[in-house]
Amino acid sequence: MRASVVLAALAAVALASPAFGAPKDPVERKMVATIEAERARSLKLLEDLVRVNSGTMNLAGVEQVGRMLRPEFEQLGFEVRWVPMAKVGRAGHLIATHKGNGRGKRILLIGHLDTVFEPDSPFQGWKRDGDIVEGPGVGDMKGGDVVMVAALRAMHAAGALKDADITVVLTGDEEKPGAPLAEARADLIAAGRASDVALDFEGLSRVDGRDVGSIARRSSTSWTIRATAKSGHSSGVCKPNAGCGAIYELARIVDEFRRELPEPNLTYNVGVILGGAQAALNAGDTGGEASGKPNIIAAEAVARGDIRTLSTEQEARVRAKMQAIVGRHLEHAKAEIEFSDDGYPPMAPTEGNKALLAKLNAVNAALGVPEMPAGDPANRGAGDISFVAFIDGLVGLGLAGEGSHAPGETADLKSLDLQAKRAALLITRLSKEPRPKR
Repeated sequence: MRASVVLAALAAVALASPAFGAPKDPVERKMVATIEAERARSLKLLEDLVRVNSGTMNLAGVEQVGRMLRPEFEQLGFEVRWVPMAKVGRAGHLIATHKGNGRGKRILLIGHLDTVFEPDSPFQGWKRDGDIVEGPGVGDMKGGDVVMVAALRAMHAAGALKDADITVVLTGDEEKPGAPLAEARADLIAAGRASDVALDFEGLSRVDGRDVGSIARRSSTSWTIRATAKSGHSSGVCKPNAGCGAIYELARIVDEFRRELPEPNLTYNVGVILGGAQAALNAGDTGGEASGKPNIIAAEAVARGDIRTLSTEQEARVRAKMQAIVGRHLEHAKAEIEFSDDGYPPMAPTEGNKALLAKLNAVNAALGVPEMPAGDPANRGAGDISFVAFIDGLVGLGLAGEGSHAPGETADLKSLDLQAKRAALLITRLSKEPRPKR
């Protein structure tokens, strides 16, 4: 009996010890305690946000989510402004700025207000089953917005926010950016120029149940190929005087892409093909019309797809290869490729990004949780942080979940407290690092 009492006492001491999941620093301990105490508040905010439809083209819904989040920052001492984006056909961005002591690193926190689920989507509302919650945008990325708020509230409660220089940019069109993209992302890029490090609150990546850090994202650039050829009766197809036609020319090109382009960290997709006597994409480049007959050699063909690369150097190299393939031409045919100017740039795995992940792993050690290895960038899509890849960045500070962009999207609420703790400690530590001279 006496031995069991002693063991129980030792266990109680161990659980209270900083070595068992609680940071040694009293300010950090206060942040951890605040996040745990405010869990119900954070969950309520998440539910309220998810219940509001904010599909990118539901401009009123996006603005409503912005209005809901605005006071969350204002009560923490942030100066908040709404930047209308009618000029690019979108709702706008919420930008919040907190002025600290001017000595530490300037930190940019990135999120977004919109989801891929428009009002006509059957996937709406909020459904909770234990620690798993289902709803449009619960992981991508209203969960990340809530993690951000929870972390900042914890910093405020512990007195760690007052000296921190932080800018928050919540875009209203991440899922379907407005055009021209240069204008749609001008405010984000300007915020990046005025910052030293960027943290993106998209969802946490997990591989085989293990949390991983994301230090890179690939680009997303669309391309269009238009092929034309001499037309005529099909009885002469592929003969010297007639040629094979535009569809064969296009087929040659995309097959040579398949055979000649492969290299690490690159994907290339053909999403739409049209061909016939006439072929044209629609205004949104999401489909189109083609007409023709079996006995007529195709005069026109068009294809649209994308490439995803890990660096600007790879992007340039792959584009040059594609141009060379397109330029070979079958007899009596020609083709041209055009790359869009509205693509998302890459975020390469720089040494600075690797160092930032190391700092996150120092936070993990303080919290008594496993180290996070760097994840495969091919497992992440393009995102807003890539526009500020000229500063050190880290992705994946939002909730863990599954099924992003698809009906049935879920988030794991067990990840909420841990992600908020990671963010609060990381932001606080970064804010105390000396500001680099420029």
